[in-house]
Amino acid sequence: MNKQEENCEVDNAIFNGKHILLAEDNDLNAEIAQTILERAGLFVDRVKNGIECVNRVIENPVGTYDVILMDIQMPKMDGYKATCEIRNLQDKAKACIPIVAITANAFEEDKKKAIDAGMDGHIAKPINIEDLFVVLTDIVNKK
Repeated sequence: MNKQEENCEVDNAIFNGKHILLAEDNDLNAEIAQTILERAGLFVDRVKNGIECVNRVIENPVGTYDVILMDIQMPKMDGYKATCEIRNLQDKAKACIPIVAITANAFEEDKKKAIDAGMDGHIAKPINIEDLFVVLTDIVNKK
């Protein structure tokens, strides 16, 4: 087991039973993320674009998802627009669900743009497992 895998296993208990909505249009990226998340005890639902993501939040009861992992560059509606749509929902409990950008855009200005769009965090692609779980642990502990 490598060091990265060891670090991930330490906090897995806090993820058991948590639900993630993964908005990712690339099948390979989604499969990798889903495998990593499910091994940590998370339940994962995947959508392929921002419109599907917004609709999934609207259609499901409050509390269905603990976190949304949002790709930025998706067809039909990008992650920034989808985040804006979610933040502007009339149901304030749904509007404040934590959203984390997952993107190849990893410069400081990209992180700032994600936060300015209403996101709660930013993770660069390719996904570093340790970074992913640091951000998720932070969010779960705040809830």
